Amino acid sequence: MNNFEEVNVLELLPQRPPFVMVDKLLCCDMDVTETSLGVREENIFCDDGRLTESGLVENIAQTCAARMGYINKYINNDTVKLGFIGSIRNMEIRRLPQAGEALTTRICTMEEVLRMTLVSATVTVGRELIASAEMKIAIVEEN
Repeated sequence: MNNFEEVNVLELLPQRPPFVMVDKLLCCDMDVTETSLGVREENIFCDDGRLTESGLVENIAQTCAARMGYINKYINNDTVKLGFIGSIRNMEIRRLPQAGEALTTRICTMEEVLRMTLVSATVTVGRELIASAEMKIAIVEEN
């Protein structure tokens, strides 16, 4: 599937509202994935009209989950897998986004070994880089 407009992001994520931190899948392949999120005042990670640090971390993690969900569903014809953050390194938050701003989160796959994926991530508002990090995601083994 190449028309990402038709992808329902909720079918790719194990999270459910109000804990969903991705609105749309913009692009996805084995190397690069991009998502968007409109920051809303009612977001559970918003405090005083700004998305918190935890909200940015969760947005990056859910971009990783959207990537794995897309690959599992549309490439491997499999089910969505549950994952968790294994580690976060080199996290830099330049500023917290305000309600009303639109985030674009881009992850680039650096390494995949067994059920662990290492990505580099950037979060932008327009062309402004507001956050970056490396994140390791572990996929849970199904019984």
